[in-house]
Amino acid sequence: MVALLMFAAVCCAAPVGNAISAYVALKTGAQESGGIAEGGSAADIPPRMLTAYKRAVQQAGTHVPKCRGMRWPVLAGIAKVESNHATGRNIAGNGDIRPKIYGVLLNGSGAGGNTTVFPDTDNGRWDGTANGERAVGPFQFLPSTWESVGKDASGDHTADPHNADDAALGAAIYLCGNGRDLTQRTQLRSAILQYNHSNAYVTNVLGWIDQYTAAANSPDLKGVTGTVRTVIDAALSQRGVPYSWGGGTANGASYGICCSPGGKSGTHIKGFDCSGLTLYAYARAGITLPHVAAAQAGVGKRIPAALGTSGLRPGDLVFFATVPGRDSTIHHVGIYLGGGQMVNAPRPGAVVRVDAVHTMPGFAGGARLL
Repeated sequence: MVALLMFAAVCCAAPVGNAISAYVALKTGAQESGGIAEGGSAADIPPRMLTAYKRAVQQAGTHVPKCRGMRWPVLAGIAKVESNHATGRNIAGNGDIRPKIYGVLLNGSGAGGNTTVFPDTDNGRWDGTANGERAVGPFQFLPSTWESVGKDASGDHTADPHNADDAALGAAIYLCGNGRDLTQRTQLRSAILQYNHSNAYVTNVLGWIDQYTAAANSPDLKGVTGTVRTVIDAALSQRGVPYSWGGGTANGASYGICCSPGGKSGTHIKGFDCSGLTLYAYARAGITLPHVAAAQAGVGKRIPAALGTSGLRPGDLVFFATVPGRDSTIHHVGIYLGGGQMVNAPRPGAVVRVDAVHTMPGFAGGARLL
């Protein structure tokens, strides 16, 4: 227990003096900190594309019955990187995407990073040119690959890579291979590596898959007030942003300071510590908080630890102390989501994420500001 307390006590630092801040928008994707900057939730996916991803998951079993673990966040992760979900195109009710999405001509010119010549295989049927090959559609299939995985998912009797339903099903079939178990991280990595043989690409796609998975598993916030939703959405939007000792301002993620009790510096990490995250989230609702967990416990209506999580409501601050019952020992804070979960910036080396309240030792009650 002593070791746990010492480990948990490295969450929140003193206020940042002259931190460099960077606003991270709500429902955000990739930025230099390794977090998200635009996207990361179902909100950044055009509804018709999200429908296509979900349909593909339902239909994939017919074509690759041995595949396990295909889910819409996997397809969304690929499509985010390949075409940003066809954002900016018109996506018709039947799934047809116009204007069509074409990659660069793969003629070895170096444009777009291509250094290998791919001769034409479709006489321009899918990629619009007989002078070579180029990737097509929201999932950027080469015509030659499409010939082997393309299926009609939309019911028009044509397997078209420029149709959202067909393309998503083709991607599901391709990723499933001969029967991968995509619930296994190693097999998921192999599937993505097959899609694009680049470790950087795999890391990028996995990051998006994790973001969409978290979004898919987000708590049901029906019935909460608009202000509470603002705070919770702001906190949830930062999932995947790195923990930084002393990091976080009212404007967003920032470089932190040196050093935590465990000797971890945040000076080169743009992100949040626990109280920096809560400070930021509440600032979105116009509420100013100090940048220290113990000080935040003195704001709002205190909720006794004896009530357990049943005494908490979504949007409440939730505290942890080395000596529960003594607020002066509070060292950690999160934002309660309901159902025993909280948005949490747990410790150096981790990222902002959703955790069960009981994963942190020393539950010390909460505070209600909303």
